[in-house]
This record gives sequence, structure tokens and C-alpha cells, in this order.
Amino acid sequence: MKKWFIGVMFLCVLIIPFATGVLAEESIESKKDIVDTAVDAGNFKTLATALEKAGLVDSLKGDGPYTVFAPTDEAFEKLLKDLNITAEELLARKDLKDILLYHVVPKKVMAKDLKDKMQVDTLAKKKLDILLDPVRVNDANVVQADVAASNGVIHVIDKVLLPK
Repeated sequence: MKKWFIGVMFLCVLIIPFATGVLAEESIESKKDIVDTAVDAGNFKTLATALEKAGLVDSLKGDGPYTVFAPTDEAFEKLLKDLNITAEELLARKDLKDILLYHVVPKKVMAKDLKDKMQVDTLAKKKLDILLDPVRVNDANVVQADVAASNGVIHVIDKVLLPK
């Protein structure tokens, strides 16, 4: 019995530092803002470039809170194909900033806060329509919800939203 108790205690001594290290790593990651979280994810290169071109990086690194419906690189590729333009032409559009602001809600909205047929105001001064089952924003599917950031939340979508 004494050997068993010593074995369990030894195991606990090994596990506790690992567990606290994991928690420490998670809290470090949660300190990343929306922009850094998106950049680190690796599948938002076009979005990051567009935010920089439109002069919105500093704003989205601010206190917030913000909710960003973030289109993936694939979503941007589809938009380019649908509009028959290049990435350079998209980045040169006069309405690029408005397109990007249409993806940002000036408060933190988690998936659990969404209601079917609700509308949310964006920084572009236009509304987004939310539908549930499946979760959609206008006509874009939410493919990953509730990606935490220090100044808000990201919901990954499969289509670039264009203001109406």
C-alpha cells in the first residue's frame, strides 16, 4: 500500500507541472488580439493584407470588444473568381474599407448569443442577418465559431460579405 501511495504521489508530481504549463500556454494565447489571432491561424493571409491596406489593423488591435466574421483565404479566392478580378484589384477598391468593416460588429457576440433571424449592426453602419441551423451570416456559413481573442471573438466564415 505504501508503494502504491508513493507511486500515485510521484505521478501527481509529474502531472501538475505539465497541467499548469498547459494552462499558462492557453492564457498566453488568449492575450492575442483579433489581428494576431487571425494571422497566427494561417488561413487569413488575404484578410490580414486587406486590413493592412485599408488601415484597419490598429483599430482591430484596440480595446474592442469586437466580433469579426472572418473570411478564409479560400473565401477570398472564391470572391476573386466570382468578380473576375485579381487580388491586387480587390485591394485597390475604393470600398475595401467598407467591405471589411461590414465584417465587424462593435461588441462581443458569442455563438450562444445568436438568435435565429436576428440582425447585428456592423462598423460599416449596415446590418448583418443571422440565421441558425445551420449558422449563417447573410449567405455565408459559419465554419468555426467562438475563436477567442483578447479584444473580442472571431467567427470563421466561408464567404466574403459584400455590403448591400
